[in-house]
Amino acid sequence: MAAEPVQYWHRAKKTVETERIYGERWLRFVYENPVGRLTLALLVRRTIFSQYYGWRMNRRISANQVLPFIVAFDLDVDDFAKSAFAFKTFNEFFYRALKPSARPIAPDGNVAVLPADGRHLVFPDVDAAAGFDVKGARFTLAELFGEADQPAGERELAPQFAGGAMLISRLAPPDYHRFHFPVAGRAAEALTVPGWLYSVHPVALRRNLRWLVENRRMVTLIDSPAFGPVAMVEIGATCVGRIRQTYAAGRDVAKGEEKGLFSYGGSCVITVFGRGRIRFDDDLLEQSAHHRETYARMGGRMGMRPA
Repeated sequence: MAAEPVQYWHRAKKTVETERIYGERWLRFVYENPVGRLTLALLVRRTIFSQYYGWRMNRRISANQVLPFIVAFDLDVDDFAKSAFAFKTFNEFFYRALKPSARPIAPDGNVAVLPADGRHLVFPDVDAAAGFDVKGARFTLAELFGEADQPAGERELAPQFAGGAMLISRLAPPDYHRFHFPVAGRAAEALTVPGWLYSVHPVALRRNLRWLVENRRMVTLIDSPAFGPVAMVEIGATCVGRIRQTYAAGRDVAKGEEKGLFSYGGSCVITVFGRGRIRFDDDLLEQSAHHRETYARMGGRMGMRPA
């Protein structure tokens, strides 16, 4: 049987496209083959595996992979903040900075923007989120925020976002791997929730959506004048050596300002709004209703504050 393709809607081109999956044979072996799934349980999901791979991507010799990768995925080097020949390691290239002009930020204080390049799914009601073609598989906000083990009366974040809206942004290896604030406001300190390092690719999540709340992650609360409390959750994944926060906690941040970056590997950012605080754009809603991700870049529109 042929492997099921992963398709997405390309917002700019307005076409349905089939994703070219980096490391597809390995990914499908680990998550779709019984022997591979044993390897997943014994090694791949563990921190030491990703640390080892991250070490390899930090060696000087890994820089030899940069130019072939750029050619293979047709990356626009004009967007890069520095020359493609200047990266000393593959990891340095992976979390490369871009020119500010490469990712314009949608204007208007009542508009929230996408926090990262990638493939996006939206859920207007988090209590009904199923997504990723895993019918009936759900997770709770308490699990996402790392509060599931706390008594209900002691949870701080989950009650604030009950019945709210969620954006899941999946970053593939060829994507720009820095993430940014979707709204302006005051950002609290990022809190770490320990966990495993499963893949966040649909090939994996079609088997178990709950890996999103079993992976290591970092949770940040943003107090936004326009949107109220907004939570950002950066989720680590297989071969993501580190989630690095580059912002200063406890101060006001601008919409579109850099928040942090992922070291090598695919990864995911989840953004959660309170009930009635955002109305997602129509194309995101339409594609998500069909369980299809929308590819769009950081700084593009996510939605508006309801009137």
